[in-house]
Amino acid sequence: MLVERTVSIPIRSSVTPPERPPRGPASAPEGLLLVGHGSRCMISAEQMHRIGDQVQAALPDLVVEVGFLEMTDPPAGLVLDAMVARGCRRIVVLPLMLLGASHAKSDVPAIVVESRLRHPTIDIAFGSPLGAVPELIEIAADNLAAVDGAGLPLVVVARGTSDPDANAEASKAGRMLAEWVDSGFLQMGFTGMTWPLTPDALDLVARLGHERVALFFWFLCNGKLIERARDQIAEFSERTGVEVVEAGYFGPDPRLTAVIERRYREAIEGRPTVNCDTCAYRAPFPGMEEKAGQPIGVGHSHLAAEHRHGHSHPHDHQHGHRHHH
Repeated sequence: MLVERTVSIPIRSSVTPPERPPRGPASAPEGLLLVGHGSRCMISAEQMHRIGDQVQAALPDLVVEVGFLEMTDPPAGLVLDAMVARGCRRIVVLPLMLLGASHAKSDVPAIVVESRLRHPTIDIAFGSPLGAVPELIEIAADNLAAVDGAGLPLVVVARGTSDPDANAEASKAGRMLAEWVDSGFLQMGFTGMTWPLTPDALDLVARLGHERVALFFWFLCNGKLIERARDQIAEFSERTGVEVVEAGYFGPDPRLTAVIERRYREAIEGRPTVNCDTCAYRAPFPGMEEKAGQPIGVGHSHLAAEHRHGHSHPHDHQHGHRHHH
């Protein structure tokens, strides 16, 4: 599903998002909380909520809600409290994220830990991010086909992180997509935090002599990072003459629902899919040794810590609970 291009994106600081009514049954014993990163871009939150609506339609007996780590209301912890008030006795908390970077490995688990302390009689389980799965590869491949980009040299732009494991997973996903659409060439680019940044990746493509390439954003929803990268792509094409055929990003594609439902079932069965062998919280990577064994919810995003406590929590909060694999 090629998501319609949005030219002008309202910023959250200037527009108050509308209050959304609760999803699903008024009361139910089972719940699923989808936790998005959050963005100052209102269209990102709206697309996250559309994904939540699709999951609710597929799982009508559950209470399915969406909360956020930072920048976007409502905070995920407050959403979970409301789900308990609606009668949920078992809640799966699922990172609505593509890759298992620090937010999925630290900030979302912190919500689970804190919620268990507030609600000791409620069964609160932690699920896995979406990951590089065939459904996502298929969506991206279909997007490329929709713009006649299949078979072209491919650029995949992902959200860079400080987590080497997550950056490697993004590169793995890009390679699988390139194989799926028979590109014959792949160049990864990232919007920040790691290398190569999007402009540098595009310049490499030009220096290699490619005159027409396809590009897919390995992003779940739109936001300022995608829009900034689109400006960089336009500048690159004007400067070099290289045509970039953009195939968009995932968006609220209905095929995401099957992945989310599978992650929900895995969490219920106690077998979430988590990569531990190369996790920076377990393996001391050079330059980030302090992450190994770091307490959950510490050291990545102060905004996330504040947001999950209603915007008023001090920056020095720590847990005794540490990462275990």
